[in-house]
Amino acid sequence: MRIIRSIRTAPASASGCVLTIGNFDGLHRGHQAVIERARERAAELGLPAALMTFDPTPRAFFLPHDPPPRLSSLREKMEDAACFGIDVFVRARFDRAFAKLSPEAFLDDLIERRLGARAILVGRDFRFGHRRAGGIHTLERFADRRGVELLPVPDVYVDGDRVSSTRVRECLNEGDVPGAARLLGRAYRVTGRVIGGERLGRTLGFPTANLRLERPAALRYGVYAVRVRLADGSEHAGAASFGVRPTVNGRDELLETYLLDFSGDLYGRRIDVFFDHFVRAEAHYDSLEALTRQMHTDVAEVRRLLANTSSR
Repeated sequence: MRIIRSIRTAPASASGCVLTIGNFDGLHRGHQAVIERARERAAELGLPAALMTFDPTPRAFFLPHDPPPRLSSLREKMEDAACFGIDVFVRARFDRAFAKLSPEAFLDDLIERRLGARAILVGRDFRFGHRRAGGIHTLERFADRRGVELLPVPDVYVDGDRVSSTRVRECLNEGDVPGAARLLGRAYRVTGRVIGGERLGRTLGFPTANLRLERPAALRYGVYAVRVRLADGSEHAGAASFGVRPTVNGRDELLETYLLDFSGDLYGRRIDVFFDHFVRAEAHYDSLEALTRQMHTDVAEVRRLLANTSSR
């Protein structure tokens, strides 16, 4: 997959593409249906299928001190887009200059000249340009003038639920990770590099691989049954605790994962943590002894849950 890290500095395209545009947070089943339609049309036209996303998202840019929860980092989005068959991944760096682009400049300079879009797929509520002045009708007029196809994006439903990033976030906030997985088409995951911690878990007999999340997460605070994928492709069952830890600069959301039946040094390594079951809500304990007893209980429950899952 070709990656364009800044659309405004990309060379003008001579070949063109079939383009879909959006935030694509989580790349859920609705997004996957859009990508599949883009790939089908791209194959018919003999063009690459391109995905353009905004980073940071407009909401995160305008609300830097209270950014909305995100389902995926830019890196995770790139990895998933490649897995789903996107040929060209386009990052539109959303900053003050980008926010001031008129709808016409957005379409003429970026979509037509730099990407050469021959067909475009966006949702009906797609907004773009300065103060969100551009919408689907602006895009329709542009497509008519330039001979560009504007392809419809159908809604996707799973078990009666319209698939959306908002609905996935609601499931995660409720601790319903199986529900989120049904909408995503796969288990929700968090990717990151293992950092050093206070080593309390090691002292208690439960050494953990700790990830400081690179984004605000929609995930409910608590304990989860997870699977951890290492860089060598191996997977290991784990018990993970997600919550807030105080830091010098404030508070960080931290994911602490104990890998069952594993020994090895993971510091500095990237891992993927896949969430399978919510075990219990976050709690506080009056003593290390009480915490240790609860950790033994949690690990036993995680083993039971994952064993039942693997036997289905």
